[in-house]
Amino acid sequence: MTDKNRIIIFDTTLRDGEQSPGASMTLNEKIRVAEMLETLGVDVIEAGFAIASNGDFNAISQVSKLLKKTSVCSLARASHKDIKRAWEAIQHAVKPRIHTFIATSPLHMEYKLNMPPETVLEKIADSVSYARNLCDDVEWSCEDGTRSKLEFLYRAIEIAIKSGASTINVPDTVGYTTPEEYKALLENIIQNVPNSDQAIFSSHCHNDLGLAVANSLAAVEGGARQVECTVNGIGERAGNAALEEIVMALRTRSDVMPYTTGVTSEYLTQASHLVTSVTGLAVQNNKAIVGKNAFAHESGIHQDGMLKHSETYEIMTPASVGLKKTNLVMGKHSGRHAFMEKLKELGFDLADNEFTAAFNSFKNLADVKKDIYDEDLISIVGGNMKDSDYFKVVGWDFICKKNIQNSATLNMIIDGEEKQVFSEGNGPVDAAFKALISLVEGAPILQLYQVHAVTEGTDAQAEVTVRLEENGEIVTGHAADVDTLAASAKAYANALNKLLMQREKKFL
Repeated sequence: MTDKNRIIIFDTTLRDGEQSPGASMTLNEKIRVAEMLETLGVDVIEAGFAIASNGDFNAISQVSKLLKKTSVCSLARASHKDIKRAWEAIQHAVKPRIHTFIATSPLHMEYKLNMPPETVLEKIADSVSYARNLCDDVEWSCEDGTRSKLEFLYRAIEIAIKSGASTINVPDTVGYTTPEEYKALLENIIQNVPNSDQAIFSSHCHNDLGLAVANSLAAVEGGARQVECTVNGIGERAGNAALEEIVMALRTRSDVMPYTTGVTSEYLTQASHLVTSVTGLAVQNNKAIVGKNAFAHESGIHQDGMLKHSETYEIMTPASVGLKKTNLVMGKHSGRHAFMEKLKELGFDLADNEFTAAFNSFKNLADVKKDIYDEDLISIVGGNMKDSDYFKVVGWDFICKKNIQNSATLNMIIDGEEKQVFSEGNGPVDAAFKALISLVEGAPILQLYQVHAVTEGTDAQAEVTVRLEENGEIVTGHAADVDTLAASAKAYANALNKLLMQREKKFL
């Protein structure tokens, strides 16, 4: 990297982000997210943890073969088995990277690793050297780095660089540090590690105290030239530093942070919606950059200021993050060409079959909904970009009356064949879920049932998220429909499809 002010964006949505409870993705979903990240312009995609499962290995391998310019990385513990498996997964990438790690804090070394410090140093030398013999690009991380003792950290990093690591990541694994501490830590490492000039330093911050983005920016000021982050900030516990916030903070405040990235920010909103669609993890309305209210103004004082000059209350333009304004009004009389142009303005470029499915869904929605908003169209595209279903809900009849047993009758397409299922329940949603669960073996636990309106009005589409858990495996289903009960049944069916894919069991 020749430009000393160029920040490498390392996206770990497919690895750390997927470790969020309920955020597991199918192979096709991971591929779509990876393609979006390459379009977005991230430099490195951490596609998974190859040793974790055959599914993870396959996803990393497929992403590695698919992408044309982005570096693809796999995480690996400090063992030859892990590292070899990582290399096998990424070896066909245009720019493969092995990312290996071991904990360096006294707490982790004593209680998790059960290793004395000297043994940890030996493991670092051995694992990094082995990785470097397989791959030219090796990253090493000192897990729980912000709670490690400085002198030991200096030694560990020096050994990792000497053994062949060209990127050194100093993660705030538990979101414990503060911006001032983290900046000082990076400065001290760069100043006191003798061979620090031979590596690029990286930050990886968790958001347990709500400081992940602030800490990441502080690390940049302290000398880090790579930032590890995720779309929408998803990740374990409270999440990771949000990619969109990092990128737009650097772009908007270039006067005090004169750094650049290779990210095309106009795709940020599209990336956010895609990750929300495939994981079912919605962002809060007031989420910075990509939240529904990020560019909304209700206060009279704010509205007056906006009418006079947009910069009175907006420090960036909606267009800069992909929210493009248009005069096209979408409705039941809109044709394919207008629909295609509208989708392009929203940042979507669909294949012919995907476009046809989305257009048909749009026309069906326009028949029952007077006003079609951008959010409706985004929801439609997301709904039509899911994996093929083992079965799908195509018709429904709900009975919901006082003093009468509620019930649900669902018309299904199961492996190409029509079938009808029926169940009674405490309410129509309960009945629908019971009808669907009768199709499969076992009884997964319903962890989450969440409904929210895509837009305003009584005819708004309802977006429903269903999260199921079985034997520690968590899957999330997602669907939208102007009929809340129908959306609920479709979301549950979507979750069951994903569960069946994990189980690899047949229908009864």
